[in-house]
Amino acid sequence: MAITPRRHKRRKLKAEINVVPYIDVMLVLLIIFMVTAPLLNLGVDIQLPQSAAKSIDNNQEPVLVSVDDQGNLYLTLGAAKREPVSEQELQTKVAAFVRQNPKVSVLIGGDKRVDYGRIYQAMVLLQQAGVPHVGLMSQPTDQSSSGKSAAHGRS
Repeated sequence: MAITPRRHKRRKLKAEINVVPYIDVMLVLLIIFMVTAPLLNLGVDIQLPQSAAKSIDNNQEPVLVSVDDQGNLYLTLGAAKREPVSEQELQTKVAAFVRQNPKVSVLIGGDKRVDYGRIYQAMVLLQQAGVPHVGLMSQPTDQSSSGKSAAHGRS
């Protein structure tokens, strides 16, 4: 019995992209980012001392200088994000910003666990930068009345 060679049917090539693996990868990445995004700590935890001072009503965003419990300095210029700064950077940036906006409020918020000398040092740096008045921030004594920080003790 003679074997006859079978003819193979030629299949046409498909020019399609299989997107199912790409969708799977994208879903995995989406889940990873959704889980890790809330875990990122973008702020600095500062526990302000409490006082019964009234909040300052100001139309312009103030310059905020924060001192954390380790004594590190952070600067928030207007609506910009808070950034860690050295003493020299603090002086330079605040001096330039105050020259552009002479009526801007400058506030210092120090963690209640930090040495007062470190806050005083920040006030001296601001004075050397040409800031005429510096306010101190605190938490209101009644947390339910206002979520804003109060500023008092302008010097």
